[in-house]
Amino acid sequence: MAKQTDWDLIIEPTQPWWKLNLRDIWQYRDLFWLFVKREIVTTYKQTLLGPLWFFIQPALTTAMFTFVFGRIANLNPPNIPAPLFFVCGIVIWNYFAESLTSTANTFQTNASVYGKVYFPRIISPLSKVFAGLIRFGIQFLLILLLLFYFVSEGQFSPHFGWSVLWVFPLTFLMLFIGLGLGMVISSLTTKYRDLSYLLTFGIQLLMYASAVVFSINTLPQDGPFYQFIKWNPLAQIVDGFRTALLEGQSPDLMMVLYCLAFAVVSMLVGMFIFNKVEKSFIDVV
Repeated sequence: MAKQTDWDLIIEPTQPWWKLNLRDIWQYRDLFWLFVKREIVTTYKQTLLGPLWFFIQPALTTAMFTFVFGRIANLNPPNIPAPLFFVCGIVIWNYFAESLTSTANTFQTNASVYGKVYFPRIISPLSKVFAGLIRFGIQFLLILLLLFYFVSEGQFSPHFGWSVLWVFPLTFLMLFIGLGLGMVISSLTTKYRDLSYLLTFGIQLLMYASAVVFSINTLPQDGPFYQFIKWNPLAQIVDGFRTALLEGQSPDLMMVLYCLAFAVVSMLVGMFIFNKVEKSFIDVV
């Protein structure tokens, strides 16, 4: 009679956690685009207004911010219409918040799929941030519509130049930071579920320290929070995005390099931790 130990099968990862195997992402590119399409279609598939929510959400938030922070608090610069000022910060911030939230919930939302079939797990968070990039592009049209309206009404004179091209690298910096930090949080939530509950609250607090409702240049340099906001890479990206688009000014190159370094570190740390946790998370979740 065979011993019980003769029938034991131990399945272990054959590759170390520090080997990322990024080539697998290219090999599974069809699955990646399928996930991107799924994220776009299923989000508003069973809603009455469908894709119109892409515009309704930032439009309503812009109206609220215009009333509270524009008219009451008077935080927007006098040379920029309040709705135009706030919508720029809201659109780029919403992209970061959605990327971070969706990536942070990767393991929990895909646990049933991960336990049945193999594919590079990193494809899931990548598909979410790229699907968010498509939503960001649609919401960017709202900025252009408001810009066209205020220019046609003679209420705003933009200073377009080559500096407007900075919106593209700044957007990708936001993508990489959201993806990197999201992978770190998703790896931690496999053991510490309460982090997912704190995430939404933390994002709301972080928004007010990321120059969404104000400009960094309007802050007093001797204020208690100036240095914290100045060295917040998210604040630099949001403020630089708005300045390049509306005021025709290039962001500070040193701050862009600082944000780039932060994004690279976030991505590397997130990918290594994600790669390590994915090998054993199914036994924990």
